[in-house]
Amino acid sequence: MNNAAALPPDVSPRDTDLVTDTLAALSTEPVAVVALPERPGVTGEWPRWVDPALRAALTDQGVSGLWEHQVRAAEAAWRGRHTVIATGTASGKSLAYWLPALTAAMGGTRATTIYCTPTKALAQDQRARIDSLGLPGVNPACYDGDTDHSVRASLRRSSRFVLTNPDMLHRGILPRHAPWRAFLARLRFVVLDEGHMYRGIFGANVAAVMTRLRRLARAAGSDPVFVVCSATYGDPAESAARLLGVPPCDIEAVSEDTSTRGPRTVILHDPSQAPDGSDPVSAFAETAAALTAWTDAGVRSVGFMRSRAGVESLAATVQARVTDSRDAVTAYRGGLLPEERRDIERRLREGELRSVAATNALELGVDIAGLDAVAMCGWPGTRLSFLQQLGRAGRAGGHAVALLAAQADPLDRFYVRNPDRIFGNSLEACVLDRDNPFVLLGHIACALSEGPLTTVEVRAAFGRSADAVLAALERQGLIRDRGGRWFWVSDTRADELVDLRGASAPVSIVDAGTGRVIGTVDGSSAPAHLHPGAVYTHLGATYLVDSLDLEAAVALARPADPGYTTTAHSTSRLRILGDDEQRPLGAATLHVGRVEVTGQVTGFLRRDARSGRVLGSEPLAMPPSHLRTTAVWWRMTADAVRRELPGTDLAGAAHAAEHAAIGVLPALATCDRWDIGGLSTECHADTGELTVFIYDGHPGGAGFARRGYDSAEQWLRDTCHVVETCGCAGGCPGCVQSPKCGNGNEPLDKSGAVRMLRSMIGAP
Repeated sequence: MNNAAALPPDVSPRDTDLVTDTLAALSTEPVAVVALPERPGVTGEWPRWVDPALRAALTDQGVSGLWEHQVRAAEAAWRGRHTVIATGTASGKSLAYWLPALTAAMGGTRATTIYCTPTKALAQDQRARIDSLGLPGVNPACYDGDTDHSVRASLRRSSRFVLTNPDMLHRGILPRHAPWRAFLARLRFVVLDEGHMYRGIFGANVAAVMTRLRRLARAAGSDPVFVVCSATYGDPAESAARLLGVPPCDIEAVSEDTSTRGPRTVILHDPSQAPDGSDPVSAFAETAAALTAWTDAGVRSVGFMRSRAGVESLAATVQARVTDSRDAVTAYRGGLLPEERRDIERRLREGELRSVAATNALELGVDIAGLDAVAMCGWPGTRLSFLQQLGRAGRAGGHAVALLAAQADPLDRFYVRNPDRIFGNSLEACVLDRDNPFVLLGHIACALSEGPLTTVEVRAAFGRSADAVLAALERQGLIRDRGGRWFWVSDTRADELVDLRGASAPVSIVDAGTGRVIGTVDGSSAPAHLHPGAVYTHLGATYLVDSLDLEAAVALARPADPGYTTTAHSTSRLRILGDDEQRPLGAATLHVGRVEVTGQVTGFLRRDARSGRVLGSEPLAMPPSHLRTTAVWWRMTADAVRRELPGTDLAGAAHAAEHAAIGVLPALATCDRWDIGGLSTECHADTGELTVFIYDGHPGGAGFARRGYDSAEQWLRDTCHVVETCGCAGGCPGCVQSPKCGNGNEPLDKSGAVRMLRSMIGAP
């Protein structure tokens, strides 16, 4: 595999056969090698209304012409149409909204734009690019939690292009809208970048924030045009309409990508099932091998993993294997301090780093051009994420290679063995529930604290849950009806009632010896990852957690190298609160409704860090958690069980079907298996029958279970296919075992699960 590494220094690694070298680094033959051909571009004419100074500045930076889709999107936004731009990574979406927004800013009305992105890094990147154009009067400025308080007032007055994030809009701008009134009065455009990230609970929250923003802008005298951008958007008009709360017919959808694109080769690999019967190789090992080979060859690359701990381990493994400089590789993930993230982004952009092991934190559109290769350790969760990660390579127009190494997981194997479902199908719909009362409770409170509203106005803005939410807020003494309008009457800050990203407050991890904060973990995940005795890794350093105080949101840890990893296990109970809909599904009955799940971390396993062998277990007494959410479930009567599942281990069959269904649902909805949970039982207390539940892991529900109910036939057909075609004898992580099972994957009956699933989809 050292062919590329042995090249003379004057030969670019781009000229080597990346595909051949990547295949040579793998231990076994891949399942498929898919060639995505080069695509020629289609150009369009510059709109006549573009400011001459803007066109000249872009020309000076090498923009000699426009792609046809850029012109279509820019013209639609300029005409006042809400627009969604759903074209590929590096297709020039930024230019499509720059043309109208910056032209308007430079005009006599001094029109303003709000650019909103999920991450501060992307906003900083956009600001730098706009600033480099040197346009008079625009003064692009980031306005986020890192912005110095001493300059915030001047930015409100002088900037005509403010770059922020949903969190800052919610907490820093909308609650303090009075000083922003002049800016809002001239607000012409609102740009929502990385639109596919606004899904589930986060999407429902952002949708409510946009409703509040539109209301305050109209009160100030403007009616802004919204532009939604995403390289990976399923059903763009419908998805954008759901996010903005407008009819799809009011959205101009631009989805045909007319930009040029270099050739790409995608290697689909399933190392966990060796075809010759030899011991399987892990996806981690193959990803590390590819990343090491690329780094030694001077190939600029990124290796994606799902977990923070996995990213740290991947970076450490590659660092230990590269032949020259360990400084050429590092880890990039959530939980790093802001200055650490920005330094890594700069070093990767400037070529100081050759390779980065990253979570999906680097999946977004930070402008890091020139990467040659991408390795994905496991399916990224959705086809949206897969295409985002694939798009990180080849951004400079050259040939690129991508490796998808399947983990022993149902969805991973499903996709690598069905390439047409990756490259041929439409993208998953961006699922969000605008009517989630748990979400709307806080946002209606915020809207009323920002200004009084009538009941009719609340209904018009926030939908069918408005009456119930108003009643709940009134019962709590937070609002009062005065003369037909609702007023906020509490001393509490309304924005504190909202958890924008669907996660509880982060828990800080503090070095017990120095008092230094070394990272953060979401509060809901803290009991499983920061319990006493847990092993935590940060930028290659290993810590042992001594204590966790959830009330104070602090975990104390000390540097240690115990030689093992830890995995928490838990128990859960579920009760049905309400049955919203039901319908027959083969031999079963399918339901969707409201449930309450009670969970508790009860202990953890210690595994050898090298072999994965279980070294022992420790009990824990963590406090229980309670989740009211939405679930989809199916039940089978005793007669149906006797007829369809004779001689079956019923508990094992239900448990196996539950695991497999959780693993495959992300093929239909924009979630991954960590966004959803499940419970199965031979006889549930509320149904008196064999029942399998799949529920959203967020208060009130995120829309994923509802998507499963609406698409149950396809969902369970695909689930049955995954289980049936897996080559294992009695069940494995590739079909019915789950990495997050609180019962240690016991009991499981693979063949019984197949019979159960077949009985529901009408297969003999």
